[in-house]
Amino acid sequence: MNKQLQPIVQALQKEFDAQVDEFRDEVHLLVASEHIVSACQKLRDEFGFELLSTMTAVDYWPQDDPRFHVIYQLTSLARNLSLSLRVPVAGNSPAIPTLTGVYKNANWRERELWDMFGIHIEGHPDLRRILMPADWEGHPLRKDYPLGYEEPQFTFNFKEIGLGKPHGKE
Repeated sequence: MNKQLQPIVQALQKEFDAQVDEFRDEVHLLVASEHIVSACQKLRDEFGFELLSTMTAVDYWPQDDPRFHVIYQLTSLARNLSLSLRVPVAGNSPAIPTLTGVYKNANWRERELWDMFGIHIEGHPDLRRILMPADWEGHPLRKDYPLGYEEPQFTFNFKEIGLGKPHGKE
């Protein structure tokens, strides 16, 4: 582990009971959802992690508890440090608190998380779809979302594919 990250990780372990995982010099902290806002506040104010670089999720379906992990990638530009926070979220009515009060760019990232994974962001100022149309049903990055399929067109099946496609009437 990076020597600059050690005191930061130890402080988060002590205060928020975070579990540490290190893989190939990348540090990941598992933090409970009720502590994510205060942990990010501490990282920003005390340790200089001024940028929320990435926010995404992982779906572990059919596992239900936890079904999702929400991942926050925080960066300290001044110290050239990066830290990943993971928050486990249950599958039945998944929800996490908003980080828009800590990081302004969390607004759009949380809307994307809601749109693609269906994880509700509690306290978000404008939680609505951002990538999919407003009337879209479902959340496309969930593993249980039905996949569409269109057969690729090649020279050997050109006529068969053409028969199935809708064409304008002459």
